[in-house]
Amino acid sequence: MFSFKQFSVKQDKTAMKVGTDGVLLGAWVPIHHNPFSVLDVGAGTGIIALMLAQRSHAEQIDALEIDEEAYEQAVENFESSPWSDRLFCFHAGLDEFIEEPEDEYDLIVSNPPFYAEDYKTDNEKRDLARFQDAMPFEEIVEAADLLLSENGVLAVILPFKEEEKFIALAKEAELYPFKITRVKGTPKSEIKRSLLAFSRNEASEIEINELVIEIDRHVYTPEYIELTKDFYLKM
Repeated sequence: MFSFKQFSVKQDKTAMKVGTDGVLLGAWVPIHHNPFSVLDVGAGTGIIALMLAQRSHAEQIDALEIDEEAYEQAVENFESSPWSDRLFCFHAGLDEFIEEPEDEYDLIVSNPPFYAEDYKTDNEKRDLARFQDAMPFEEIVEAADLLLSENGVLAVILPFKEEEKFIALAKEAELYPFKITRVKGTPKSEIKRSLLAFSRNEASEIEINELVIEIDRHVYTPEYIELTKDFYLKM
């Protein structure tokens, strides 16, 4: 069990545990446009959807999860949260979900599987959760193209080395970045992740910044504390 200030996340059934990436994305996602409807693609434990329920007034927060155990876990976490009436999880893959789109979404978020390299473990579930072949970037962009409302936002967290590729794919679907935050573990380490937010309107200027998580082991930077303090118990 992982406890946050306003909710808890059970993660005993799923291979994908609560990690920094999900928390970063959930806390960082731009919601200045007051989204009414949100879609979390590849929900895992449901952490990002839960954070967005806490942060926003969105009345419809849908999550998609293909893995049965993760799906069951997300449903359990949604039901025991203070926002159970606004959260719903579909047991489906993105490809099935977009075959018959019923709704548009003002915000689509995804912490997609990484590790496109030939890196496989003995744990097939964990691999499925972490591998791009389970949900290629093209599919996320295609879904956003189909499902994003006119003033909607697509937000993702990716390995930094995939940033250019994803931006190029999004541009083909006429989705343009307006905010990019590059994340480093410590001031001296290299950039590890990119947080990217896109809209259908090309920004005259893209807001680009850098976020460092720790100054020292468990000594967090003021920026990281500011970003996550509404969630982590000890921040």
